[in-house]
Amino acid sequence: MPIEQEGHSCIICGPGKRHGALVPLSSVRAPILDLIRADHPDLSPEGRICRAHLNSYRDLYVRRAIEADKGQLDELEKEVVRSIEANDILAANTDEIFEGTRTFGERLADVIADFGGSWRFISFFGAVLFIWIALNVASLFAVPFDPFPFILLNLVLSCLAAIQAPLIMMSQKRQESRDRVRAQNDYKINLKAELEIRHLHEKLDHLLIHQWQRLMEIQQIQLELMNEIAGRDGRRH
Repeated sequence: MPIEQEGHSCIICGPGKRHGALVPLSSVRAPILDLIRADHPDLSPEGRICRAHLNSYRDLYVRRAIEADKGQLDELEKEVVRSIEANDILAANTDEIFEGTRTFGERLADVIADFGGSWRFISFFGAVLFIWIALNVASLFAVPFDPFPFILLNLVLSCLAAIQAPLIMMSQKRQESRDRVRAQNDYKINLKAELEIRHLHEKLDHLLIHQWQRLMEIQQIQLELMNEIAGRDGRRH
């Protein structure tokens, strides 16, 4: 086979590729080259591989690197790897997701918990206590409706605490679920950024090696031209 045709052939999918779409195996990193050799043991060191198959082996290398670090890929990491292959965006607004799934009871619990943990509630509750005690102590009524020691007030406060406590706990559980989803989303984004940085390093290594090879080829051409010029000058003298 002529050298020109061989340079335009991928070791996996064969001929028919443009020269710019092929990468020499000599510029592929050793761990990825080992994966290629495992599937194609008879490949030639001077061969070339198309970028589509090279990217698939890079994804395989990244997946196995994560498996080696953590034992196995969980569903989050598989989703990240799939998003890299498909160029998808993983960032999501977790607040909008939770707002769309809240029931009426959950909304009511959140409103009560927000109001119960604010200065408005403290001010309102303090004003109610002051008015209640003042009405019963100042003897504005012939018969106070809750004389000292304010047994009815204690009953109202106990009922309020009994109702408010589970509502606040419901809101806290929802907040924990929201924080868990937000943490998973942040983890996926950070993991994708780390894997994309690895891909970027792979591409930079390939670019540097490719430029070095081009410089070496240019230098060899320059040396050949210099030798030809020197030979011509020698024949003239």
